[in-house]
Amino acid sequence: MRGQATSIAAWERLGSLPVVAAVLVAMNALYIALAAFGNITDYDTNEPFVEHVLRMDTTNFGAEPGENLDDDVMWRAVEHDLLHDLAYIAIIAWETLTAMVLLGSLVLWIRDRAAGYRRARALSSIGLAMMVLLFFGGFIAIGGEWFQMWKSDAWNGLEPAFRNSVLAILALIVMHLPSTHWNPQPASSPEQPA
Repeated sequence: MRGQATSIAAWERLGSLPVVAAVLVAMNALYIALAAFGNITDYDTNEPFVEHVLRMDTTNFGAEPGENLDDDVMWRAVEHDLLHDLAYIAIIAWETLTAMVLLGSLVLWIRDRAAGYRRARALSSIGLAMMVLLFFGGFIAIGGEWFQMWKSDAWNGLEPAFRNSVLAILALIVMHLPSTHWNPQPASSPEQPA
């Protein structure tokens, strides 16, 4: 009977808030690690995206590149190839660092139970905030609004950036829900013989 109660408690722990939070962090870590890996191993696939967003040469609602561009905002365009490469390398470096932070936090989710997951939640929050900065700040605010990516039919990354921002924010919200699970566990005393 006692063994059965223990297995039920172990099963119930799988549905607990810390496990759900850790799974959300793990999925965000997996995504950003795969994105960084893909950009490193296949540099030329996404480099044109960064180049065209910065050049703003397709911010014309589907017209031929370079035609019907808005002269009032084209002063924002970045024309230098070196700056395109530096921007793309910075994105890849940020993705890689974010992946490392989130993957490191997963170790703490396993080890930090007795401390109420304080360090795991803190490191996860940093990594998820880094994702929000990249996708919401970098792609939606800077790429979408400053470089007018929303006007491009060919190089518009707003939808995936929004999706990635929401998934990171959702994980942040779950991790910061109030719960007794976040309280440090008292040190267990050795069982007394019966």
